[in-house]
Amino acid sequence: MKPSPFHPLVSWLLYPVYAWQGTSVRRKTERMLPPSNLPIGEIAGKDPAIRLLVIGDSSAAGVGVTDAWQGLCVRLAVHLQGRTGRKIIWRTAGFNSATSGQLRDHVVPNLERGMWTHIVLTTGTNDAKNFHSLPRFKREFGGLLYALKAKWPEAHIVWSKVIDFRDVPAMPPLLGRILEARASAINRLGERLCRERMAIPAARLPIEGPEGFSSDGFHASALGYDAWAKHLVPYILNLPGMESDPVDNQ
Repeated sequence: MKPSPFHPLVSWLLYPVYAWQGTSVRRKTERMLPPSNLPIGEIAGKDPAIRLLVIGDSSAAGVGVTDAWQGLCVRLAVHLQGRTGRKIIWRTAGFNSATSGQLRDHVVPNLERGMWTHIVLTTGTNDAKNFHSLPRFKREFGGLLYALKAKWPEAHIVWSKVIDFRDVPAMPPLLGRILEARASAINRLGERLCRERMAIPAARLPIEGPEGFSSDGFHASALGYDAWAKHLVPYILNLPGMESDPVDNQ
């Protein structure tokens, strides 16, 4: 069994360890770019169309794969079309190292209004690894939810929680435990904010093994993005029987 993560307050005491190991990991890790394909497209099907917008960090951008059709947004579109038979119009707005505050302040205001029916958020990872405080995350992630609801009031919004850093191959064990303490706290707060502000917090993506990660050991591989998309589809379609991760409710 994996060791329990540290309490978030203890993680602050271990900040020098985080800074030392984090700098080492960053120096050794391959810097990957997102695919060069256009960030918008559609898949044929019956009307009415599902208009899918994916906003977030490098995962929303598809970093880890070389073709956008292997990334999270398009895999979501493919599985949604297969599940519903409906036309899928998709748009991704993802950026390397983006935090919730940057998405709120620089991405949402500059997106075309459109008529998005479903929005998926992949954010929180950079907030956790940048050691953003919980009050800061509450302001920035909570503000992001407000901004999305104000611009697209009828959209169904789903947030994908931060995965367990202890499962990330690029993370040394101690660094993984430190960051997992941050991630667990962010997930608990983020779930509460989602429920207060009319968004759906999806359960954590279960990590089956290292094959779900790209060559940098941090971002998802084509297999990982496909598994992630399949995991999120029931939440996007608001199917019954969905539950939150029990760990995040402790």
